[in-house]
Amino acid sequence: MSIAFKAGVLLLTLGYPFIVYWGLQRFNAALLLPLLAMVLALRWLAGEQRSERKVIVASAIGVTLIAIIGGIQQGLKFYPVLVNFSMLVIFASSLYARQTVVEKMARLKEPDLSPQGVAYTRNVTRVWCAFFVFNGAVSAVTAVWASEQIWMLYNGFIAYILIGLLMIVEWMVRQRVKRN
Repeated sequence: MSIAFKAGVLLLTLGYPFIVYWGLQRFNAALLLPLLAMVLALRWLAGEQRSERKVIVASAIGVTLIAIIGGIQQGLKFYPVLVNFSMLVIFASSLYARQTVVEKMARLKEPDLSPQGVAYTRNVTRVWCAFFVFNGAVSAVTAVWASEQIWMLYNGFIAYILIGLLMIVEWMVRQRVKRN
């Protein structure tokens, strides 16, 4: 896959809440389902890791079930919730594996990770699990009870800011832990 293709898929994925918000203002929600299917198909093609593809499949199944039970618009708005839930399952299940998701990522840069480093990555995995619970819960609340504007603001902006903040804080903590 080319870098341009992957970048395009990333932008489309990040822009999903804005696209859904704009689309719901102008079209029937049923017309947006093919768009979501296209986004998921492109993510599948761009995704190289098995865990990425598991998130895509779980999200597609979840959106379909929610659309059948609660309506198409609700299914479209629950996509961020399902992504958070899928990520929670992947990260939490890795806590019971030999290596956590975070440890695997850390070993890409530092193959000879110390026992303290392994313990640290296990704690970081727990922090990400807590984040996915929180973020998924807020996403669900905005999907069910908030206006479409609030849903878009949280899922298309605030959630990304929170992810970035968590990554920055974790990086700062990691630098301090490494020094000690």
